[in-house]
Amino acid sequence: MLYYFTKMPILILLTQLFYRLVIMQKIVLLNPKGGCGKSTLSTNLAGYYANLDEPVALVDIDPLHSSLNWLRKRTFDLKPIKLIKVKSEHLRIPDEIKHVIIDTPASIDHELMMSIIDDCDTIIIPVLPSPIDIQAASFFIYELLLKFQISSRKKNICLVANRAKLRSTAYKELSKSIATLKLPLITTVRESSNYLKCASKGASVFDYSTKTSTQNIEDWKPLINWLNSNEKEDH
Repeated sequence: MLYYFTKMPILILLTQLFYRLVIMQKIVLLNPKGGCGKSTLSTNLAGYYANLDEPVALVDIDPLHSSLNWLRKRTFDLKPIKLIKVKSEHLRIPDEIKHVIIDTPASIDHELMMSIIDDCDTIIIPVLPSPIDIQAASFFIYELLLKFQISSRKKNICLVANRAKLRSTAYKELSKSIATLKLPLITTVRESSNYLKCASKGASVFDYSTKTSTQNIEDWKPLINWLNSNEKEDH
């Protein structure tokens, strides 16, 4: 079981984690707004790297444990993904792990958030095409850029439109709003029931070669290319 500790122990845990991951790619899914798809993106990214046979680990610090519960359903016929359990102040990270993906909670504490930001390579901000989510994301990005001076921290950071219907009014409004922000929209992950079907089995769209999964994967290619390009630059 993944235990959710108070703020300071988690800061200690993350510090220990990232000191050991000097040559590892560290990706955090971040957005204080709940329900925007952080766990969906986290688990599917893990599935992508697993299917490349590149050692990948999930860190789930969300008290809802969505990523943990997903991984528990994963069957042995699928490519392995390591779970990093936050159980004490001593973390044991296998040396062979190449990618670490962190699923964060909604309403994340600012001190914890900044600790994660300081120690990661890449920040992905998922945004849903709805007025409430657009407003929340805009305020969050404003904080990152102005209050926390994220641009001066030399992090790879991008937006991903999630669960989008491309012809909807809400998506058009999202596109207009994002155009005013100073962060790139790398890709749009279209709404698909296949994500729920895969999640029910502890799987990602990258674990199957069905027609639907192949279509889903097309949405991920710009993000994957961006991540791979950043990884080469960082290392």
